[in-house]
Amino acid sequence: MRKLVLKPGHPEKLHIQLLHFKQKYNWDCGISCVLMVLPRRQRHHLLKNFTKICQEEGVYGSTWTIDLCYLLKRYQVGHVFYTVTLGVHPGYRGNSFYHNILTKDEARVNQRFETAKTSGVLVERASVSMQTLLDHLINGPVIVLTNARLLNCDVCKLNKISTELRKCIPWPIPYQGHYIVLCGYELASKKVYYRNPSFGDRVCVMSVDVLEEARKSYGTDEDVILVYK
Repeated sequence: MRKLVLKPGHPEKLHIQLLHFKQKYNWDCGISCVLMVLPRRQRHHLLKNFTKICQEEGVYGSTWTIDLCYLLKRYQVGHVFYTVTLGVHPGYRGNSFYHNILTKDEARVNQRFETAKTSGVLVERASVSMQTLLDHLINGPVIVLTNARLLNCDVCKLNKISTELRKCIPWPIPYQGHYIVLCGYELASKKVYYRNPSFGDRVCVMSVDVLEEARKSYGTDEDVILVYK
């Protein structure tokens, strides 16, 4: 990756302190990420009314990035959603990860994209650079859709062996959608800090190159939510 140069005035190292939330189910990683970025009072309200709110939002059992945006809007958290696909990608009908949820979710997801502007949800069709993500972190965290099978961690050694093996013997990696919260960086080492709702309270670390591969994997639509705190 080319050299990263932050905007003037940005620190060489940054870590946003967040209250960690581990997901309870196999589908709520995105909502757990939302919980991490919500202010205290709104977080308490969502936790207390979790099932009711998920049912009202139509997301109990599966969530898409646009759903997370409507949830953030519900709690008046400023954000911008960037994606390369507005609506459901037609190619996902043959994808094993999406196959079982498309029938249930496709109409809702497409409608939410169509009504986003009138609902006050800001959606931009664009591919966001790593430079932009790092520059944003001084303003707040970033919720990122990734392929969980491509994530790794220098601290807890998540997927480290398979990552190293794939450098020598490349093989196809199936898609497993998973949200994480990007919460910092260290420019000198080209590392980023993130919180993974699959685990307990910890800050994971990976290289910007690993993040690039994981967030641009087929199936993610390069979805990112820039949160303003």
